[in-house]
Amino acid sequence: MTIKQKLGAVQMATGPNVNANLCEAERLIKEAVDGGAKLVVLPENFAFMGKHDQDQLAQREPDGEGLLQTFLARVAKQQRIWLVGGTIPLVANDPSKVRAACLVYNDRGERVARYDKIHLFDVTLPGVDERYHESATIEPGEQIVVIDSPFGRLGVVVCYDLRFPELFRTLLDAGVEVLAIPSAFTAITGKAHWETLVRARAIENLAYVVAAAQGGFHLNGRETHGHSMIVDPWGTVLAQVPRGRGVICCAVDREFQESIRRNFPTIHHRRLHCTF
Repeated sequence: MTIKQKLGAVQMATGPNVNANLCEAERLIKEAVDGGAKLVVLPENFAFMGKHDQDQLAQREPDGEGLLQTFLARVAKQQRIWLVGGTIPLVANDPSKVRAACLVYNDRGERVARYDKIHLFDVTLPGVDERYHESATIEPGEQIVVIDSPFGRLGVVVCYDLRFPELFRTLLDAGVEVLAIPSAFTAITGKAHWETLVRARAIENLAYVVAAAQGGFHLNGRETHGHSMIVDPWGTVLAQVPRGRGVICCAVDREFQESIRRNFPTIHHRRLHCTF
């Protein structure tokens, strides 16, 4: 297994024009590849963010075909990278909803994993008149995803999942070593909790974390926090994009990770285990 490979995170400020978003995503992916990235993570909702949550229903695709899935497969193959495709809306069991699906493609453009966002953002933000109700339009997933990759055992979660450490412990029990976290944290929650949560998940699980976020003002009036980051298993922020569009790349040092896990074996000191 390759000891060092570069990982990249893409940050965007997505709008309602799908074609424009795909062009921007491809440009930023190419920038990450030029920086040496062999795995690139896109943010949540990278291809579409409409004026209303219901707008994504018109963009949903059947599993295995459609513009967005074709785009991800093509770019992964052309750029010869592993690509974690943020989230795209796929057909759900409930015809009035979508699945927020994160698809992973290998460097041959083959789909190797699908993760459907499990935890849905149904909250009212304290101190402001800002409410979110994802479950009105999104059907939650049920299954975790951890797969073998050239970068180690790769686990995928999405945005609000970050707040549920029991999910990450379940991923750890499945052998996770690198975490990809496509996200779109609000400006308010991001300022309060984003970096703390991302670094905590890295530290608790002695894992690399690639957290790709939306960052900026959107045409629907929403503001997202940005601050995409790559964090090592000791909790050190290796790289970060503050606001707006951008790309970061960092190497995964598997020898360092193995040394940390061997000499600071908190994973093996666990006394309680979660069931999922």
